Amino acid sequence: MLKAGRTASKEELLGYLETRVAKWWLSDYVAYVEALPHMATGKLQKNKLREQFRGYRLSEKR
Repeated sequence: MLKAGRTASKEELLGYLETRVAKWWLSDYVAYVEALPHMATGKLQKNKLREQFRGYRLSEKR
């Protein structure tokens, strides 16, 4: 999580992660959202995320 008042571009975020995680774990896309949906147990509601991004397609320009 970024400190209050700070921003990071998608390129900066992926560049930061490149040095810390395996290449095949990196995402092809970064989406900024206000909040992530959680269940009462604290787990992410993946079905809600899939629903939210159902029609999304990566552009040819990456």
